[in-house]
This record gives sequence, C-alpha cells and structure tokens, in this order.
Amino acid sequence: MNPESNTPLPSERAQQLLRVLIQRFIQDGQPVGSRTLSRNSGLELSPATIRNIMSDLEELGLIAAPHTSAGRVPTEQGYRLFVDSLIRYKQPDQAEIDKLKVRLAAQADNPASLLGAVSGMLSDITSLAGVVTVPKGPRAVLRQIEFLSLSDNRVLAILVVNDREVQNRVLHTEQAHTREELQRAANYINQNYVGHDLDKIRKGLIDDLEQTRDSMNQAMLDIIAVAQTAMEDVTGPEDGLVLSGETKLVEFAELSDIDTLRRLFEAFSKKRFMLNLLDKSISADGVQIFIGNESGYQILDDCSIVTAPYHLDDDHIGVLGVIGPKRMAYDRVVPIVDITARLLESALNPSS
Repeated sequence: MNPESNTPLPSERAQQLLRVLIQRFIQDGQPVGSRTLSRNSGLELSPATIRNIMSDLEELGLIAAPHTSAGRVPTEQGYRLFVDSLIRYKQPDQAEIDKLKVRLAAQADNPASLLGAVSGMLSDITSLAGVVTVPKGPRAVLRQIEFLSLSDNRVLAILVVNDREVQNRVLHTEQAHTREELQRAANYINQNYVGHDLDKIRKGLIDDLEQTRDSMNQAMLDIIAVAQTAMEDVTGPEDGLVLSGETKLVEFAELSDIDTLRRLFEAFSKKRFMLNLLDKSISADGVQIFIGNESGYQILDDCSIVTAPYHLDDDHIGVLGVIGPKRMAYDRVVPIVDITARLLESALNPSS
C-alpha cells in the first residue's frame, strides 16, 4: 500500500494555501512567499493572516524555510498530504492515450521489445526516468540436486527444477571434497528440500547451518554453505529490468550536482537494488507513490518513485513506473503511469 500521512488535516484555508504552495514549487522550483500565495490562492486573506497560516503549516512539519529565502518549500510530509488528500489528478488527453496505444501495438508481437519500448515511452511522456521490470516467471521448485567434483576446489552443482529443467552451477569451495562427502551433502538436501521453492530452500539452508553447526562435520557444512549460493539466480536473470531516460534527471536543479548524480547513476546500475525497490509494488492494488525516504533507500532520499503493477497472465507480474525529483508533477504523472500499466496489460494479453 501507499505510505500514508499521519498528519492531521489543517483547516480548509490552510489546505488551499498548501496546495497552491506545492503546485507553484513543483512548477518553478523556487521557495514560495506569502505575496505569491496571496495572488494565486483565490482567498481573500490579508498578508498577516497568510503568514500566520504559513507558520502553522511549518509547525505541522508540512513546509520549511530554506536558509537563503523568506519563502517556503514543501517537506516530505507536505508532499505526502498533498498526494493523499489535496491533489487534483489530470487524466491524459485522448491524443496521448491514442499515441500510447499505437506505440504499444507496434511492438505487441515481441514482448521483450515491448517492455523496452514502454520504459522509453514513460520517460518521453513524463520527462523523467522510466523503468519496467520483466514479469517474474513461475516458481523454481527443486526436484533433485547432485554434486560432481572438478579440479581446483570446484564443484559442479546439477539442479533439476520444475518438471525436467536442468541447470548447472560451478561452485568454488575452500578445499577439495571427496565423492562421498559430496554425496552426503546432496542426500541431505534431497531428503529435506525436494519439492520446495529454491528461494525458500536457500533461506532454509542458511538457517539450518546455524542450527546444525555442531552436529555436522566441517566438510558437510562447507558444501551446503556454498550450495545455497548456487540457488540465488535460478529463478531468473538479475537484470530483468529496463531503465530509460536517466539523463533527463540532470535537468532538475536539485538533482544536478555532481555528487547527487553520481550516487543516483550508481544506484541505477545496481539492478538487484532497483528490483528489490520495485518489488515493494508488485502486489499493490494500483499506483504507489514513494516520496523521499519512503523508498527505504537513502540514496533515493531526493527522489520520488511512482509505480504500478501489470500482469502478463495470472501468475506473471511486473512493475512499471518513473523516477524523478520530489517536485515532479504528480497530478499528471500518476494517471500516466496508471494508464500505461493498463494499456501494457492489454497489449500483452490481447485475448483477455
């Protein structure tokens, strides 16, 4: 679910001023003063009254005063209240929707190209970074595992998963192991874990190693410890993610300094990190908005992420969305992300 604001709603006048302040800050990127609010709020309020309301909003933690300006800027709490309660979303016009449909239809026969195209389309339409994850495949269930000794302290792990799919992994061990030691380790895994999801097996082996360390010999422990790492990537490639338009973020002043950009691009290059973040939205009902530190990753504290899940079929689920500054135009971006997810589903599932 979306993170929710615990801040009580201020008065209607204060809500209107907060709405106008955030809209102006999103548009201009500059602190907003009481004079601007007086001209744009549509309220008949004296400058003194506006200053008092601004002070109240600041005490609630919804706005803050930068050191170099008499104006105010929204805080993360302010943005959260805005997107939860104050915003007026703007549906894309029909021309934009038709354009999306045409571009999706052109790639409909090639799902891999289609997902790459969607990432670029989201970036082009929103002027933010677009991201799409490849739908997760079916669970990988272990049917059998065997170990064969290789040279140079290497062991070949042969995994039979699902029905008859065979995957091989070369494991590097601390020392050479005999055929009997390898067979005992394989027997232990086969007896205790056949029929289970590989990801759960990996986690279970880690727990087992802690609980049975005193009852297993060191050779057995070494092999099983290495074997659990062989199961990390069996369920799918680590780079099941398409990211487009990262350089568009340079155009936002708050993200354009060298250190911030370096951290962001470093984060984008870590596909597993990005997949873990987007997985937070995979079972969500509709659009999710993560503002600043709500993402749970300090490196994205200056950003907001808007995501929506999409289904390839009943089992395969992916996520698409955009990454940009906290002052992104949520009123336009959120409906675009939502509609794109629905259109992508239609393109991937034409018979449904």
